[in-house]
Amino acid sequence: MNRRFFLTISLVAVLLAFFGLTLPAQASPTPQLAQYSTPTPLPDGRIIYIVKEGDNCISIAALNGITLEQLYGQNPTLNTDCSNLTVGMQLLLGVGGPAAYTPTPGPSPTPTIPPPSPTPFSGTTEICILLYDDLNGNAQREETEPPVAGGQVSVTDINGAYSQTQSTVSAIDPDTEEPIRTCFSDVPEGTFNVSMAIPEGYNPTTSISHRLEVKAGETAMMAFGAQSKSVQAVPEEPAPEGGADIPWMGILGAALLLGGMGMGWFALRLRKPSSKLRGKGMLK
Repeated sequence: MNRRFFLTISLVAVLLAFFGLTLPAQASPTPQLAQYSTPTPLPDGRIIYIVKEGDNCISIAALNGITLEQLYGQNPTLNTDCSNLTVGMQLLLGVGGPAAYTPTPGPSPTPTIPPPSPTPFSGTTEICILLYDDLNGNAQREETEPPVAGGQVSVTDINGAYSQTQSTVSAIDPDTEEPIRTCFSDVPEGTFNVSMAIPEGYNPTTSISHRLEVKAGETAMMAFGAQSKSVQAVPEEPAPEGGADIPWMGILGAALLLGGMGMGWFALRLRKPSSKLRGKGMLK
């Protein structure tokens, strides 16, 4: 009886001991290994490891994949028994390629704004033409002589590179009270023939064609005169009394007439005595 009881107690004790050892081991989680990467090389290529709490020479060499001989060889100040290893100590692990250099961004340079380019010279000119009513026919425009509409003015380059035709107008500029001219813009510099076709009902009082030389940047102005066909010549005013013309032809005619009458009378006088003498001779 006592032996059976002892065996039972012993079996229970063994089972409790077995479960006590296996259950905590199964319950404890598998430790996670810390992730580690080799330090990045410095700009000069050196790979430096900074000693942490709990490090030793064997763990540092194993962690970075080098041998103890390499660790000691790269760090002559480190004792071969690792007795002077301290936290924060910098150990040279090797020399590699320099890390990619990332420059620190500085202030952005202020863009330089180039000065505006000068406007290229167009190399053109302008020709303005006026057709005026030459009221007095003196071929010179006066302030009282208005513009004439309906004329056809042509501007043609002597080489044929430019040719334009426009009509004249009779409008007046309200600001300047001057006639509005017919203008040709963007005309290239050169020599041109300028001709005017006078409208119906007018006669030209000036030349209707001119040759004109113009230079770039200039404005050339020309005027042509025309007179209405319905305008009659202005009668001449009589000369003042003090300066009256002497009718020499009339005086000369009268003198010749009087001279002729005198010669006739003289001839008649000569013929009468001759007749009387002939009569007396016959009586004898």
